[in-house]
Amino acid sequence: MEKVKLIRLASPTDASVLDRLNEEFNGGRMPLEEIEYSLQQSDEIVAIAYLGDEPVGFACAQSFKSFCYRELVGEITEMYIQERARRQGLAGMLLVFLEEQLIARGVSTVKVLTGHCNRQAIGAYEKSGYKREDEVLLEKELG
Repeated sequence: MEKVKLIRLASPTDASVLDRLNEEFNGGRMPLEEIEYSLQQSDEIVAIAYLGDEPVGFACAQSFKSFCYRELVGEITEMYIQERARRQGLAGMLLVFLEEQLIARGVSTVKVLTGHCNRQAIGAYEKSGYKREDEVLLEKELG
């Protein structure tokens, strides 16, 4: 029997789940109070993916406005699905969920950044209609 798949917005009560999933994804831990505060105060959209009763992934998106552009711009900043839950459509469901949230905010274009070698993620994004752009990311540590 196939397990039920569910995507929902995260709430401050999900801090420990998000901390655990983010540690698997990014290798770092955050104080639960900081996660709770961020979920309460930030405009970031944070979604959790469930397979049955188990939280197995999350994704984050933000929208922002610049005087350089007339429209709001959306960006998917993070997406993680546990290995055991991959290839079951959850990444696509997370993308649709985030896109709906961004559309409700007035966003008409969404960007996502991922590594060149992250073939699974690139495949999931392309399957959901995202197109590759020829851009270069430059980064600098401050301080």
